[in-house]
Amino acid sequence: MKAMLRLLSRTKLYWGLVLICLIGAVISPHTSSGHNIFLSYGNLTDVLRQVSITGLVATGMTMVILLGGIDLSVGSVMGFSTVICAMLLTKPGWTTASVMGVPAAILVGGAAVALAARFVFAGLARGRDVSAGRRREIALPRWQSTGIPGLLGLVAAIAIGWWTMNQVPTKFGVLGVLLIAPCLAMVLGGINGLLIVTGRLQPFIATLAMMVSALGIARLTAGSDNAVVPVYTGTNATEDFELLRSMLWGVLPVPSVFFLAAICLFGAILRFTTFGRYAYAIGGNVEAAKLSGIKVAQVQLTAYLLSGLLAGIAGVLFVAQYRQGKPDAGTGLELDAIAAVVIGGTSLMGGRGGLAGTFVGVLIFGLLSDILQLQNIDSNVQLVMKGLIIVCTVLVQEQNLGQLVARWRFRRSGAAQADPKTAEPRRLPSAAKAQLAREDLDEAS
Repeated sequence: MKAMLRLLSRTKLYWGLVLICLIGAVISPHTSSGHNIFLSYGNLTDVLRQVSITGLVATGMTMVILLGGIDLSVGSVMGFSTVICAMLLTKPGWTTASVMGVPAAILVGGAAVALAARFVFAGLARGRDVSAGRRREIALPRWQSTGIPGLLGLVAAIAIGWWTMNQVPTKFGVLGVLLIAPCLAMVLGGINGLLIVTGRLQPFIATLAMMVSALGIARLTAGSDNAVVPVYTGTNATEDFELLRSMLWGVLPVPSVFFLAAICLFGAILRFTTFGRYAYAIGGNVEAAKLSGIKVAQVQLTAYLLSGLLAGIAGVLFVAQYRQGKPDAGTGLELDAIAAVVIGGTSLMGGRGGLAGTFVGVLIFGLLSDILQLQNIDSNVQLVMKGLIIVCTVLVQEQNLGQLVARWRFRRSGAAQADPKTAEPRRLPSAAKAQLAREDLDEAS
C-alpha cells in the first residue's frame, strides 16, 4: 500500500495529464460526422504547435529557476526577436535589424566556437590524465587554453561576417534569421546575467529592467508603438521561410520539433553534465556551492544566455506561425512559462525539478486552453479558470499523497479514541511521529 502511494505520489503529474486528456475527450463536441474534435489528429497537432513557443521559453526558464533565479524579460526579448526576424525577411539593406543583428551574430558565433574548442582541449587533457591514473588539477598549456581556441573563434567570426554581409543587400532566408535573431536575443540574456553576477542585482530587478528596455528597443526598431511588420511568403519574404510552419514528414509541426529537441538536449545537459550538477547544487544552497569551489557566476551567466537564446528562437517561430513581427508579441508569455514550470514540479526556490516535468506542465497548460476554447467559454472566464487550476495543481504537486493519507489515518484513529469528557483527540504516539519523519526523509531524498 505504501509503495503504491509513493509511486502514485511520484507520478501524479503524469496522471494529471492523463486525467485532463480523459476530461477533454469526454466533454469534447463532435463534428457532424460524429468524430470527436478533441481527439482528432488536426486538433492535437495544433495544440502541439501552439505550445511549442511557450515550451521553448519555459525550457530556458526552467534552467534559470533551478538556479534560484527568475527571468521576467523573456516575453519582451521574444517580441524583440520577432521584429528583428520580420525586418530581416522583408527589408533588404542595412536596416536597424541588420545593424544590430549582424555584429551580434559575429560576436556570439566566434565566442561559441572558441569556447567549444577550449572545451574539447580540456576534455582531451582530462582523458589523458585519467588514463595515466593520476589525480591532479588540469592546467592546459597556453596555446591550448587560449591560442588555438581564440584562432578558431576568429576564423568562425570572419566566416559568419562574410556570409551575413553577402545576405544584407538581399532579404535574409531562414538560415540567416535563425542565426541572427537568436544571437541578438542571446546578447540581451547575457546582459541580464552580467547585471546579476557582476552588478549584484537581484534577478527580479535585473530582468524586470530588461523586460521594459527590450520592449522599448523593439518598438523603436519597428518604428512605432503599435507597429506590425507583416511577412507574406512569396511577396516580401523568402519562400524558404515557409519551412518553419510546415509539417515534418507530414507528421509533426516543425515548431514542435524545435521544442522537443530543446527538451531532449537541455534535459540531457541537466542530467548528465557538470553544468547540470552545478545548477542543482547552486539552486539547493548557493553558499555551499561557492565553498565547494563551483564557479557560481559562470553557471548563472550561462543559464541566462541560454534563456535569451531560446526566447529568440521562439520569436522566429512566432513569425513563421503568425506571419508578422510585433513588439508586444510576447506580452504575458513570461507568466505562462513560469506557470508551466511550476506546474511541472520545479521549485521556485531552486534546486528541485527538471525538464521532464516542464514538458508535461506545458502540455497540461496547452490542453487546458484547448478544452476551454472548444467549450466556447468566455476568454475572461478562461483566465479565471486557468488561475484556479494552476493553484490547485501546485497545491497537489507540493503535497505527498502518502503523508496526507497517513496523517488522515492517524487523526481519524486519534478522534475515535478521544476522551469523551474532554472531547480532545489523542496525541500521535512517538512511533507514528517517527514514521512520518521517515516518510518525509524518503520523499526528500
